[in-house]
Amino acid sequence: MIKKSLSLICCLIGVMALAAAALASGAGAAKPSPDAALQMLKEGNARFAAGQATRPHQDQARLLQASKENQGNHAYATVLSCSDSRVPVEMIFDAGVMDIFVIRVAGNVVRTDEAGSIEYGLAHVNTPVLVVLGHTQCGAVTAVTNEVQGHGHALERNIPPLVAPIVPAVQRAMRENPDKKGLDVVPQAIEENVWQAMEDLFRQSPASLNLAKAGKVKVVGAVYDLASGQVKWLPQEKADQIMAKVLADPNRPTNPMAEK
Repeated sequence: MIKKSLSLICCLIGVMALAAAALASGAGAAKPSPDAALQMLKEGNARFAAGQATRPHQDQARLLQASKENQGNHAYATVLSCSDSRVPVEMIFDAGVMDIFVIRVAGNVVRTDEAGSIEYGLAHVNTPVLVVLGHTQCGAVTAVTNEVQGHGHALERNIPPLVAPIVPAVQRAMRENPDKKGLDVVPQAIEENVWQAMEDLFRQSPASLNLAKAGKVKVVGAVYDLASGQVKWLPQEKADQIMAKVLADPNRPTNPMAEK
């Protein structure tokens, strides 16, 4: 009887050790649900904005872990952000190494490179949430607003095509806010640019659209405030409306895979 009890205890200890090792390595680690992942981002930003950041996963142990493990077992969010140095994505969400798959480009626009990078984050790194993140005082949106209003200036040859996707967002902001004059419309244009990037992604990436439609990925819009450090989360209903609009378009591409 005693031998059987000891044998059972040893067996349990062995199982617990294996489980602990699996958790430590991240092998087969279950990802949080889309809602849970979004809540992790919200809580991280709340800590950052309050000056109470815990700076997780930034020590030598995490670096060693990252050198040996698949990021797909760890990253819980994909974030499309502006390249602006004032928007350090991992910091503002109080995250660390292997936590967030980040795509940064001036004006947080979506064209081929960005759409492909997002597809990788959603379909291969398997992140359950995508955040399209704009920010206050965005230089790209401001420059496009000036250009649309006839006050632009000469730009280097690659910048105009880079920020071209922002033009419809600015035009829509001006049309829907006729009381805003000059650069007063920039805050509205920044939000519209988030929605524009989201629509551009859904139109260019059937893979991303399908994941969102199936509920495997939550796609959300947000704007980071440079002064407060707080992320303003935009209405989910608007994101759902954009997805429905693109789904209803009979001319949108439907094949999610690359064509040979």
